[in-house]
Order: sequence, then structure tokens, then C-alpha cells
Amino acid sequence: MQDKITRRDIIGRVGALGALGILSTVLPSEAFASAPADRKLVNLLELPALPYPEDALEPVIDKDTVKIHHGKHFAAYVAGLNKDLKNMEKARQSGSFDDIKQLSRDLAFNASGVVLHWIYFSTIGPNAGGIPAGKIGDLIKRDFGSFEVFWKQFSAASKSVEASGWGVLAWEPFSQKLVILQAEKHQNLTSWGCMPLMVCDVWEHAYYLKYQNRRADYVDNFAKIIDWAKVEERFNNYC
Repeated sequence: MQDKITRRDIIGRVGALGALGILSTVLPSEAFASAPADRKLVNLLELPALPYPEDALEPVIDKDTVKIHHGKHFAAYVAGLNKDLKNMEKARQSGSFDDIKQLSRDLAFNASGVVLHWIYFSTIGPNAGGIPAGKIGDLIKRDFGSFEVFWKQFSAASKSVEASGWGVLAWEPFSQKLVILQAEKHQNLTSWGCMPLMVCDVWEHAYYLKYQNRRADYVDNFAKIIDWAKVEERFNNYC
């Protein structure tokens, strides 16, 4: 455990909204005293390297889309988050919160964008897809009846997100169950306490170069690149 936790040392045990509580403040090390030593810290204030070559997701997602999505859109959220945190810090130092409504909106938008993109790129990959095994496979069977039922619900939720947003598989700690959520505009319609485990980005920048307006085709093919081993690793690390 580090002696001092700053804004640049963000713990990985956060959900899309849980991130905001951590990212909007500076926490002392005592706040993490109860966290297991093997829990990974995640720096959400720097763009992570893409964990595979830009063309590794073809033919499901083309190289140009991956390059633009990661290097432009994801990077813009990271830059926005850093800017928002500096602006929030300036407001605290000055004692003026006249712009708190806009500051809070900007922080919610960019922090959620960073968290969800981080999960998105880290839980898909080449040589993936199929039916999950292990603990995550057992939980899907327990909570949805079968993988087929799960995927039918998840794909329907992802395809029907209004405007821009995400289909989300998350762990709900109060009921100790997996749930499927829709996150429209990704700063809205979140569920307090839920930990996102796997997400399908259905903002148009995630698929439009290859699929144009055929979101349903993209979602159907998305099943082929879900790295269920990484999803289970995320569950084991953070849930």
C-alpha cells in the first residue's frame, strides 16, 4: 500500500459513478487501509496503451475504427477528466462554486467516459468470444438461466440504447447478482454501487466506419471479441 494516495493514484475498485466520488477529491491513504493488498490500482488520468495491435479485432472491428476510437475519443475523455479535476480544484481553492452545476456535469461526463472506455478496451480482444466458463460462466447461468438467455437480453439492451450509450454487464453488490444495464449518454441512468464488468460501446464512433447505421450487426458480432477470461479477472479483482 502506498504511503500517500493522490489524484494520480486512483484505485481500480470503482464503478462508472463510483469513480466520481474518488476522482473529485484527494483521499489519504487511510481511506484504502481496508483494501486487500492484491487489489490493483488503476491510473485513470493517463491514456492506457492499447493491449493488442490496432488490427487485432478484425474483421469484427476494423483497424481505423480502433485507432480513432482509442487514440482520439478515449484520449479526449482522459484529457477532459484532467481538465475537469483542475477546474474543480481551482473552485475549491477560490471558494467560488458559482459554476458547480456545469463542473459536476463535465466531471460526470468525462469520468464515466474514461471508466467505461477503460473497461471496454481491456475486456475485448483477439481469439476471444464463445461461452464463458469458470465463475463468471456459473454466475451468468445462475442469474440469467443460461448464456443464451443472457446474450439475448444483453444484445437487445445494447441495440436499443436510445441515442448514444452503452450496454453494461455489472455486478450489483447488494443483491450479489449480475445485472444488465443501459447507460444512455453514459453519465445518465447509472445504478449506484454497481461495478461494470463488461461493456458494449454503442456510440456511433465505435462502429460507424464499418457498420454505418447497422448497430444491430455490430452488437451481434461484438460477441466474437469479448474476452471472458478478462471479464472474470476483473470480477475477481474488484468484486
